[in-house]
Amino acid sequence: MNLASSVLGGAWSADRVALRLGDDTISYDRLNRDSARVAGLIAARGVKAGDRVGIMLANTPEFALAYYGVLRAGAVVVPMNPLLKAREVGYYLDDSEARLMFAAQAFAAEAQAGAERAGAHAVVVDPGTFGELLAAAEPAEEVVERDGDDTAVILYTSGTTGQPKGAELTHEGLGRNAEITRTDLLGLTDDDVVFGGLPLFHAFGQTCTLNTTLAAGACLTLLPRFDPGRALRILDEHHVTVFAGVPTMYSALLHHPDRGDHDLSRLRLSFSGGAALPVEVLRSFEAAFGCIVLEGYGLSETSPVASFNHPGRERKPGSIGTPIRGVQMRVVDDAGDEVAPGGTGEIAIRGHNVMKSYWRRPDATAAAIRDGWFHTGDIGRVDEDGYFAIVDRKKDLIIRGGYNVYPREIEEVMHEHPAVAEVAVIGLPHPELGEEVGAAVALKPGAAATAAELRDHVKRQVAAYKYPRKVWIVDALPKNATGKILKREIKPPADDNPDGGKP
Repeated sequence: MNLASSVLGGAWSADRVALRLGDDTISYDRLNRDSARVAGLIAARGVKAGDRVGIMLANTPEFALAYYGVLRAGAVVVPMNPLLKAREVGYYLDDSEARLMFAAQAFAAEAQAGAERAGAHAVVVDPGTFGELLAAAEPAEEVVERDGDDTAVILYTSGTTGQPKGAELTHEGLGRNAEITRTDLLGLTDDDVVFGGLPLFHAFGQTCTLNTTLAAGACLTLLPRFDPGRALRILDEHHVTVFAGVPTMYSALLHHPDRGDHDLSRLRLSFSGGAALPVEVLRSFEAAFGCIVLEGYGLSETSPVASFNHPGRERKPGSIGTPIRGVQMRVVDDAGDEVAPGGTGEIAIRGHNVMKSYWRRPDATAAAIRDGWFHTGDIGRVDEDGYFAIVDRKKDLIIRGGYNVYPREIEEVMHEHPAVAEVAVIGLPHPELGEEVGAAVALKPGAAATAAELRDHVKRQVAAYKYPRKVWIVDALPKNATGKILKREIKPPADDNPDGGKP
């Protein structure tokens, strides 16, 4: 099997619109033809089945062409956030051993610098000339068959220790997750128009918008960077029927002053993931937009959908619903024993959606997958009806506006500043973003540095959503008897730090 075939194999009319960006459209026929040319292009550059290829593109049609082209060639997609800086790009390419990547023109400088670090080559994608590049390529008409357990995508994720690690998602896992999402959860048909504002480099956007929409023969209308005003215009003018978003998107649409100026009557369903959607936001959105909102749960390692508030069943606002078809979930204690309903513990998941492994990290894989169960690091509970809810996060992961920020990664960069002795990066409550990134820093004896200097040191080297907006300098960080920093005891200054507390 091949994920590209399972998604694009429907008998859709060739001239049906598959992708839309503004007034520009891509038909299913062109999507098939151009993805075949991408497959031919990378094959001519030495890419073979199983090789990794980076894709550092925003939500544009070119992402889909590259994504399915790489899959058609039997190669493995390594999606990358376009906002990554050179050091991050270099790490992703080097760790995955990718020697080729596609990068958007707008981010070419960082991509090319990162590729050079990793000994890779960056193909710069300029929408104005990419078509000419593909036209010169010999199309690879045959889709390379892969086993269901072969890796299709390596999605980089991380806990709070070490560098980001790549979750190996398989052709079967991604294909079944998309199919179940399309049929059981969203009920998509070829009449639907799906909002494509979730980042396609992330599992949520890939499975729940790109793959599900195209498998249904529907239209995905793209928004490269979320803006509530533009999103409202797209929902109206493109006659969107299904909206997918993270909680911050729902809040932004709900509170936009022009909300009432748009006709959103065709919207039949919305679904949310990425973080917990406040119940008040859910209820207010449904009242304002006349559209039901369904919440689900998953991780990069679970392709991503694991549970959902299924349509046609009782919906419990504030819960993440029940496991999807073919997936099991349970709540376990530290010994791995299942806890009784109502008790709290770590959520564990088993099913076809669980990743094969962490790329080249057997120890991390063994720690995460035990007796066939993937241990999520999320603390939750399950009620007597089998509905799950997230209570807290076991890991120190920060979710800023729907984007994952991993404290250890930021701490490593901060430690590279010569004045820094110790640093702890924590999440701070934020009314719009959910969480903001904060950093408490202790300086080396006799060293001098301002909070703004430290903030800017990190800002230059990581994606814009990652750097700490609030930095404060302390004499020492709280520790336990063994010297481990106690993040739960760290409190930011009561007043805004005039030196490092502003963006």
